Parts: sequence; C-alpha cells; structure tokens
Amino acid sequence: MLVGVSVDYYARLEQGRERNPSASVLNAIAGALCLDADQREHLFRLADLAPRVLAPVAAAPRRSLLDLLESWPSTPAVIINRQLDVLAHNALAGALYSEFDRVDNVARMTFLDPVGAGFFVHWDRAAESCVANLRLAMGHVDSADAVRGLVVELSAASAGFRRLWAKHDVRGKTHASKAFHHRDVGDLVLDYHAFDIKDSPGRQLIVYQAAPGSSSADKLRLLASLHVAPSATS
Repeated sequence: MLVGVSVDYYARLEQGRERNPSASVLNAIAGALCLDADQREHLFRLADLAPRVLAPVAAAPRRSLLDLLESWPSTPAVIINRQLDVLAHNALAGALYSEFDRVDNVARMTFLDPVGAGFFVHWDRAAESCVANLRLAMGHVDSADAVRGLVVELSAASAGFRRLWAKHDVRGKTHASKAFHHRDVGDLVLDYHAFDIKDSPGRQLIVYQAAPGSSSADKLRLLASLHVAPSATS
C-alpha cells in the first residue's frame, strides 16, 4: 500500500473511477513510483493540478538568440519547441544534419527519414527519447494539439513509433551523450545540454559539444571545414 493511499483508492484512481485526487495523494504516488521531475509534473498535469498558464510566444526566435547561435561556429546548436520542431539552428548544426532531406522536426527526422536509422548510432535510444518528449508535451495545453497531429502522422507511418508510444514513457531533455554517424567524417560522440528559454515557454536551446582533445572534436572541426563557409568559422 502507498503511504496514505489505500489499495482500493489507488485501484479506483487507476481505473478512472476517482477523478479528483488531491496533491498529497499524487505526491504519495509519485514518491512510491520513484518518478523524476518531468514524470511528476506530467502526472500533476494529467490530474489538472499543474499550472496551465499560456504565455504568448513569438512565431520565430528573437534576433538576439539567432545571433547567439551563429556566434558559436565550432558548436552545433539548435532551438526546438515542445513538439520537437526545429525552429532555428546554426551553421555547424546544419552541417551535422546535412544528410537529412529536411531539418524540420526531430521526431520526423528520427522515424520518417530513411537517413535517421543510420545517422543515430543508437537509434533505439534516440527514438525512445523522442517519444518520451512528445508524451511529456501532451500534458501542456499550448502544445497538445500540435503533438496530437504529429502523433497521428507518425503512428500512420511507423510501427516503431506506435510500439514506443504505447509504452507511455515520459521524459524531457536535459543532458546526455549521443553518437552520430556522418557520411563525411564517420562516427562522432557529442554531449548535449538543453537550456530552457525563459521568455519563450516550451522552447529549449540545445548545445552540442565534443570532449576536448577527442577524435570527435577533430571530426567536428573537419565537418565545419567541409560544410561551413569560412566567414562563419573565422
């Protein structure tokens, strides 16, 4: 039995027969299930106990953010929203993703573009991360409709997506290592960090970095020399 929650009450909650759980009950459930911060927030949003204040967000990232991206010629950087649309990227990120037909949405690139299976060295991990991010985005009223449309599109085209979506994993982007295979330079291992853009709720700045002195750092420099104009790297 969960702390302060009877088996009968939990069963009714799980079956949808108890529709108004308190915050203390949800905290008890979250603690017993060892939910992380993203999963806990998602649980509260499902119960309509999390804040759902909508702030207007400009359609395009502000000019100063775009200038910031371009000021990092040796660092791939992108701006994404909750539904994983790529809103902007700098020249080196464009070089990194140059094999894709379109750099428009990370989930589409992962599941629908044939390049994705070879580009993401650990494709299964990349796919799981995408789906868990979209599941988290479903709990936000400002992105729910867009995510639903994307889920319908991906479900119709990808059995792999349907399988992962059915698992109901929830996870946001924070930081991790990713392995990529680029046809021009081979395998690269890059660490990424995700930074929330505070005045644009739901948007994140994703910055990639190779370990100093590593072969991946050398390959990233080579990639820049092959794809990025000299004025962007000087």
